[in-house]
Amino acid sequence: MSLTLPIDSLRTAFLTHLSQHHLVVTAETGSGKSTRLPVWAAEHGRVLVVEPRRVACRSLAEFVAAERHEAVGDSVGYAIRFENYFSEQTQVVFVTPGVALRWMTENRLADFKTVIVDEFHERRWDTDLLLAMLKTLDNHRLVVTSATLDSERLTRYLGGRCLSAEGRQFHVDVRHLASDSRNMPEARHIESRVKEVLLEHYQSHRDILVFLPGRKEISQCSAMLGQALRDQIEMGLVDVIALHSSVSDQERLRALTPSDKQRIILATNVAETSLTIPGVTLIIDTGLERRTHQRNGRTVLGVHAISRASAEQRKGRAGRVADGLCLRLYGKAAPLELITPPELQREELVEPMLAAACSGYRLDALPFVDSVPDKSLAAASEKLQQMMAIDPQGEVTEHGRILYPLPIDTLFAHLITAMPDKASREAMVDLAASLSVYQKIWTPPGNEETCEKLAKWEPCHCDAMALIKMVRITDHDSLPEWLDVDKATLAEAQMLSTQMREALQLPDLDVATTVRREPWLKAVMQAAPELVYVRREKRRQALGNGYAEVSIGRDSRFADDAEAAIIFDQFALAGKKGLKQNLVLATCMAPVPLGYICELDMAQTVLGDSIATDEGIRVEHRRVYAGRVISSSWQSPEGESAARALLEMVWDGLLLEGLAERVRADIHQWNLYLALGRYQPEACTRPATVVDAKQWLTEQIETLGVESEDDLALFSADEFVFEGIPQWEREDFDSEFPYQVKLNDLTMAVEYHIGRKLVVAVYQSGGRKADPKRWELPRWQGWKVQYRKASRTIDVR
Repeated sequence: MSLTLPIDSLRTAFLTHLSQHHLVVTAETGSGKSTRLPVWAAEHGRVLVVEPRRVACRSLAEFVAAERHEAVGDSVGYAIRFENYFSEQTQVVFVTPGVALRWMTENRLADFKTVIVDEFHERRWDTDLLLAMLKTLDNHRLVVTSATLDSERLTRYLGGRCLSAEGRQFHVDVRHLASDSRNMPEARHIESRVKEVLLEHYQSHRDILVFLPGRKEISQCSAMLGQALRDQIEMGLVDVIALHSSVSDQERLRALTPSDKQRIILATNVAETSLTIPGVTLIIDTGLERRTHQRNGRTVLGVHAISRASAEQRKGRAGRVADGLCLRLYGKAAPLELITPPELQREELVEPMLAAACSGYRLDALPFVDSVPDKSLAAASEKLQQMMAIDPQGEVTEHGRILYPLPIDTLFAHLITAMPDKASREAMVDLAASLSVYQKIWTPPGNEETCEKLAKWEPCHCDAMALIKMVRITDHDSLPEWLDVDKATLAEAQMLSTQMREALQLPDLDVATTVRREPWLKAVMQAAPELVYVRREKRRQALGNGYAEVSIGRDSRFADDAEAAIIFDQFALAGKKGLKQNLVLATCMAPVPLGYICELDMAQTVLGDSIATDEGIRVEHRRVYAGRVISSSWQSPEGESAARALLEMVWDGLLLEGLAERVRADIHQWNLYLALGRYQPEACTRPATVVDAKQWLTEQIETLGVESEDDLALFSADEFVFEGIPQWEREDFDSEFPYQVKLNDLTMAVEYHIGRKLVVAVYQSGGRKADPKRWELPRWQGWKVQYRKASRTIDVR
């Protein structure tokens, strides 16, 4: 290690304190902490280094091994998904948090003496969880590092010591290019602004690093720069390189290896930490990143302004080989957050809760640096109990232990294990693998000719079946040439499927069992009914499941005449500024017949209208799912439906003619009698409580035990008597406050608004065109009187 780095000044103090205390180490980006500290800690025993990103994990292991003139896997190695380069003799092992958590469940990291959690400031849920469990376990020496960190608070949390390394190799000047000092980072036209700034400055710098929020913006910016710098690129003077979590090894090496060409590296915040990108002297910082947050109970992905801590990290990528410049496309006084909020506060907690349970801990009992929302904890517990992954006490079940090791989303793991047969399980494994890689495997065609070819190749218009079919084509040369497939991403999905097939003892991909689509999809519907959506009848682009609504994604092949679907994958975006709702897009849909919903008894039965026919009474039985009628049929009433049907027909005047109208009048007058304060306890036989007419009639029919039309025929309307206003008082009360007023060719119902001393006579029937006169109506002394017909209301004078 011939090169002297700022972190080297801490070596003696680090080794002295490490044997006695947990350590928090802060140092600026580029100080060497990610490469030096693991090697020093190895003097005390085997070291596990937890790096938040796969790219950094691999690159750091390669760098440290090269400095020691060794092959990766000797004394320094790494482990990420699909790649393991270490042995029992390897002293320093760099791993991603997912690998560390998996090893934690297996043996609580007993093979390591020191655990270094690097770049903790990113506040991923997996590193927060790992640190909380290791602190509770208290069997390891813990080292937490970051370039920008609330070090005092973290030191108190760990009960340890804090070490800081000062100094930077070269100065980095910072300029803000916003028109106003308080301007926040802005996503609109970001690619054009980057191009404009870069073209102005690129000739006076070596390599350039541009921070963009995501792959979409990187792709658009790359296309713009490719046009603007076409001559320099063709002459071999400039190289435009993408750097994000899912780039190929070749692309990664282009970004991390010095070159004779001037390199313009377009990166997400994967380039903020740990990675050494030599030669960069210019940073263009858009001040934006894509990150998740909770909104209306969902985890949604959106573009956010970065924190001040991230801004400092980005600035630190320059100044490694010479003085540098950082151009920020936002104001100097922009009100950025101090640090990025922890993921545990802004994401769903299903995976963290299951990971904790598999390691023997309850998530709600662990001591975290920051509190975890109670609402998110309750929602995660409910989901995991529905999956039978944990019990009501929060302990992991055998089913939960089966789910956790599968390297995919917990819901997909649950679906795989819930499948009743081998063919369905294989289908679910291959689909889960295709949806668990970082990029899309394919892009559906945009022209009519290719769409027709695709419809012949996969005739069900099923996104899920198309993905399964692609994953099972292991010879990529056999893929249809018209199919726009990312072969590197497809290969990763196939590796993931192979890994799960081996773990579950399923056949290899090249001898996969033929998918039996109907039983597979029915099994999915039973295991996860919340994935079943039906179209809205009027808004055809929208589907609902009774709890949430989604819109059909642009790349989905969901057919225009399809009415229901299993939605395996969704993409949630925050709604437009000023709106509360989220935009949720269905990106992987499997159409299913509406009949499946009824067949699996997922729809609710709702009784509709009743009719009298020559064969007797018939009641409409509606099957309703997510507010939509799936099917309906007319049936002879039985039991509860019979009593309900009879009541409706009595209420509508079709049976026991005149009864319903009399009951409505009697009870209306009773309620009015009470409201006017006329109740006399000594004269009335019933308590002074308001009565609902339909409910009273229902109770009478139930009391009489009526279950059929024949039963009802044994009674007459006169036998249903409501005893309300005393009989001797009723005639005078009706005269003073009539329920209905009848004039020549005009019948009116009467409404009484007691608080306003207002009477409204409402037109019911009759051919009279003239409005009623005051002298024609009851006296209603002291009351204002109005007449209403349709939407017209007048005062009657």
